[in-house]
This record gives sequence, structure tokens and C-alpha cells, in this order.
Amino acid sequence: DLFAIWSFPGQQVLGLVENQSDWYLGNLWKNHRPWPALGRGYNTGVILLLLDKLRKMKWEQMWRLTAERELMSMLSTSLADQDIFNAVIKQNPFLVYQLPCFWNVQLSDHTRSEQCYRDVSDLKVIHWNSPKKLRVKNKHVEFFRNLYLTFLEYDGNLLRRELFGCPSEADVNSENLQKQLSELDEDDLCYEFRRERFTVHRTHLYFLHYEYEPASDNTDVTLVAQLSMDRLQMLEAICKHWEGPISLALYLSDAEAQQFLRYAQGSEVLMSRHNVGYHIVYKEGQFYPVNLLRNVAMKHISTPYMFLSDIDFLPMYGLYEYLRKSVIQLDLANTKKALIVPAFETLRYRLSFPKSKAELLSMLDMGTLFTFRYHVWTKGHAPTNFAKWRTATTPYRVEWEADFEPYVVVRKDCPEYDRRFVGFGWNKVAHIMELDAQEYEFTVLPNAYMIHMPHAPSFDITKFRSNKQYRICLKTLKEEFQQDMSRHYGFAALKYLTAENNS
Repeated sequence: DLFAIWSFPGQQVLGLVENQSDWYLGNLWKNHRPWPALGRGYNTGVILLLLDKLRKMKWEQMWRLTAERELMSMLSTSLADQDIFNAVIKQNPFLVYQLPCFWNVQLSDHTRSEQCYRDVSDLKVIHWNSPKKLRVKNKHVEFFRNLYLTFLEYDGNLLRRELFGCPSEADVNSENLQKQLSELDEDDLCYEFRRERFTVHRTHLYFLHYEYEPASDNTDVTLVAQLSMDRLQMLEAICKHWEGPISLALYLSDAEAQQFLRYAQGSEVLMSRHNVGYHIVYKEGQFYPVNLLRNVAMKHISTPYMFLSDIDFLPMYGLYEYLRKSVIQLDLANTKKALIVPAFETLRYRLSFPKSKAELLSMLDMGTLFTFRYHVWTKGHAPTNFAKWRTATTPYRVEWEADFEPYVVVRKDCPEYDRRFVGFGWNKVAHIMELDAQEYEFTVLPNAYMIHMPHAPSFDITKFRSNKQYRICLKTLKEEFQQDMSRHYGFAALKYLTAENNS
């Protein structure tokens, strides 16, 4: 319908819907003095501009002269650009083409919007043109409110699908994706896993306002993590423990993104922090793309170093400053090092967080804390050598061992995580193996620690434990990763296969 309007007759250049309130009639309250307008005036919430004609008639000077003249008596605008447009139209009525009202159904208090339609089946644009937005007094406000809230719940992927019968230019990325997918074997039992690494996710970088200038001494460190909706409650606690910059990738549906927005805006802690970058990766596919999320968070840091963490860990108080000092002390700028922050865990939901290493050691002895995964996966952190850490006062080097997955501080130019690993299992192990293959030195920090807080098991770990096919595919992906390592790093990578066979 709108395309038919492009052929505006004569000098008409502005397509507008009439204002549906009495604002420009000037009778809303005593001494109400609106800007000049033609009749009821026009609402500029939806406007169709013929830019080529506007340029030819020197629109830039036209609106400015009108605005300056009216401001001499009006002093300010009440409705911003709308007042200026209406003043120009009052002087030059020939400029306006009146659009059908269903292109801008205005829902502010006391509008005559219902006169625009007999039913609500063929409206084009619903306009919440009130400072109160959804909380207005209007005849059909409940219907439109529910319509709007339903739209917010939509999966945005529905809106990006290719439209059949709608000619469009060939998308090179889309063609490449189709080619890659066509090369996969659909009868392969691990097809869905393999497909995942080619999935292109919609991503909204810096979903909330971000403003941060890294420290000029080149020691600055960003905490990097990823999360889904069920871990949102950790954000405030992490912000209280880590005052430095943070880069987070959130895996959310469109509806969850709206819930997150409301959650963040309602939190004084989160709203007071402008050095947290929130990057939303929208849900698609059946697996949690954990390593894709980590890569998104890693790519969007502005500091020379990053602390690769997980959202369910609380760093010790003061860790940010301690890491910045360690970066200098261990010459991270000129050496290939991964600084290990030893990981612990508590099974208690309410924990009096240790303020020092001495207090943490005491809690270890009391059984309030444990070394991370001590009960279920000792190999993951055993090479950290916690016995040595207890008495260490200086950093010490440790060697890579099979299944090692510590939390590390590295330069921002470190390798990405391997996208083939999704959901639960081997996602960090593979990354640490690649760091070792690239000859990073693993150095344990003697006065650093982080503590894993208890939570319900994730959906992915539940799938891993209950689904035999999931475990078989993970094993297949591990083997393929190790083969790729051998091809890439040659003879040096043989130790990973040997270590795996011995573990």
C-alpha cells in the first residue's frame, strides 16, 4: 500500500497522518498554547519523506527559518520536531500528503484513534505516542497492549527467513553456508553436532550502553564469560567482586532479551556499571554454543589482557588489581604465558566469602571449601598443584596434563575456542591443549583464587549424562580435534594422543 504513495502529485513531499488528539487545537487546559498547525496538525511519529524533492526545494533552510521565527515567541518546542514540521506545513499546506490513518494509529491518552478503524484487522502501524507508553487511557488499549507483548515474544529468526516468491540478490554468505552444509552427511548420527559450527547466529553487540577507556599503563584486564538466562542472578555478585571491565556473551531468545533488559534496568548495581559489555547471541539450533559465545566475548574487549572465566565463579576481592600487577611482574607483554587463577568450590548456597588466602585455607581445612571438581573430575585442575599452592609465595610453573582446564589470564591475541564443541564437555580442555601446543607457559598465581558457586545442573550436562549418543558424538569430536591438532602442529602434538590413551 505504501509504495503506491511514492508518486506524490505536485509539490507534495511529506506523507503524514493527521494528529488524533486535540493537542494542536489548543483546548486541553487553561493557557495551553501549542505551536501553529494546520487544523488538527500532523503526527510525525511515522513520516514518509521524498528526499530528492526536499533537497531541490532547499528544505534545510526552509525548516530552520520557520523554527527560528516561531521560537522568538514560543521560546521552546513541546513536541520537538513535530512542532517544527507543523509550523512549516501551516505556512506551506501544499507540502503535505495525508496518509491513511492506519499507518499511524496513535495511542496516547484521549486520542480519537478508534475513529480510524471499524475493526482491528488491517492496521499497519501502532504508535505508543505517550511518555507513559503502555499505561494510557484508550478505548482499545488492552487489545493493542497484548498484541505488542505477543510481538515481543516472537522468535526474531522468523523475521529473517528467506521469503518465497520475493526476488532478492544472492547472498554470498548464505550460499557458502549452504555449500558447507551440503558437504555434511545427513545420515551421520553426529550430523546435528557438525552442523552447529556452521550456524550463523544473529548477534547484538553492546546491547546496553558501554563506555570504557582502558588504563594507559597497558596492564588492563577484562573478565570474559558467557551465560544463559538461568545464570543471570550471578551478574550482580560478579560486579561486586570485579571492578574492572567485563565482556559477556548472553545466549538468549528474543523474549529473554526483553526480560534481561528489564532485569538490568531494574538493578542499581548493573546500571551503575558502564564498563560491562553485554553481547547477545540469539538462540538458534538445539545446542548451547558455548565456545562461539566465548569467542564473541573475547573478540569485543578493549584491553590488552583478558581473564577467561565462567559466569558461576566469583573472583576473590581485589583480583583485578592483583592481575594487573602480575601482568607486569611476569612480563606477559613479551612472553607467551597463561596465568592460572586456582579454582575452588563451595556446596553452600550461602558462603561467607574468604577475604584472604589464609581464610580460604582455613575453610579448605574445615571442609567449607574444596578444590574445584575434587569430587567429580579431579583431572581437570589437578596439574595446578594445590598442595604446592598452599605454601607458595611466588608464581610457579606447571606442565600441561591430559584433561587440564584451568581458568587463565592471557593476552588478547591468544587462540580462539574451537566451535565444534557445544553444550557440555571438552570445550575448555581443547582450548588449553591448543595453548600448550602453541608453547604457552602455564604459571600459577600464588595469591589468586576464584570460587565456584552452587547451582542446579545445566540442561546440557543433563543431556550428556542421560544421552548415550551425545557422549559418543563428543568422543568422535575429540578424536577429530586431536587429528586436526596433529595435522597443524605435527610431531609435537603426538603427546596429546598418548596422554589421552593413558588417561
